[in-house]
Amino acid sequence: MATTKVLICVKTYPTLSEKYDELVCTAGFLEDGSLIRIYPVPFRKLDYEMQYRKWQWIELDLVKNTRDFRKESYRPTSIDEQIKILEDVGTENNWRARKLFVVNRAKTNMTQLIEAARNPAFGTSLAILKPTEVIDFKYEPCEREWDPEKLQAVYIHNDELELFADSSSAKSFFQVVNKLPYKFSYVLKTEDGIERTMMIEDWELGALYWNMLKKEAGDEIRACQKVREKYFDYMVKERDLYFFVGTTLKFHNLARNPFIIIGTFYPPKTGELFLDIF
Repeated sequence: MATTKVLICVKTYPTLSEKYDELVCTAGFLEDGSLIRIYPVPFRKLDYEMQYRKWQWIELDLVKNTRDFRKESYRPTSIDEQIKILEDVGTENNWRARKLFVVNRAKTNMTQLIEAARNPAFGTSLAILKPTEVIDFKYEPCEREWDPEKLQAVYIHNDELELFADSSSAKSFFQVVNKLPYKFSYVLKTEDGIERTMMIEDWELGALYWNMLKKEAGDEIRACQKVREKYFDYMVKERDLYFFVGTTLKFHNLARNPFIIIGTFYPPKTGELFLDIF
C-alpha cells in the first residue's frame, strides 16, 4: 500500500501483546471511504508530534500485516515509521463532514454482519453498526492487573530499547498503562431482533474511567456510574449513536459473535439524510 492517507476514527485501549509491548489498535477511513485497521502501533511510545488524535488525517507507509489474515489489517512498515499529522475533520454543521464518512456505511443487521465475517468471499472484520435499540450499558469487575509474565517482558524489552534511546524521547522511562479493573459492555438489538451484549474497548472510555476515579476520590463504583452517564444517559438518550465494531483475530472464525465495539460515533440528533459522496 506504501504511503497512505488515513482518517483516524478509532483508538482502542492499550493492551499487552505476546510480542512484549504495549500496543494500540487504530482504525480509520481511507480516502475512498473504506475502513482500514492499523496494528500494531506502540502509540504511547511515539514522539509527541506523531501522537495523532481521532478524526485527524494522518499519512504513513503501510504494508499488509501478513500475521493477520483479516483483509483490513495493515501495519506500519517499521516500528520507527514516521507519521505525518495532517488536517482535522471537525464537528461544524452538526458533524456534517464526519457523517459523510459514517452514516451511509452503517450496517443495521448483526446477523448479516456476522455472516459476512465468516464468509471467505467477504471476510468483513471492520464495520459501522447502527443498532435499532440500545437497551443497557453494563460494567462488571474483571482481572485488575496485567499478566505478570507479559508485564515483566514488556519492561525487559523496554530496558533493552532504552540503552539506545535518546533520553528525551517518548520511549524513555516508559510506564505501562494501568489495566482497567472493569469490563464495560452495551446491550443492544439490531434489525434481526436478537439481544446481544457486546464489550467496548474504546480508549476514550478508559481515559474517562481514570479521570472520574480521580475526581470521585478513588470510588470505583461512582467512577463507573459516571462512565455510564456519558455512554448511556448522554450518547444513547441524547445523541444519534453509531458503533465502530471489529472482530478479534483470535476469535474471528470461532466465536458466535466475533465482533466487539471498538469506538463510538455520536453526532447530534438532526434527522438529516446524506448521499454517499464516494
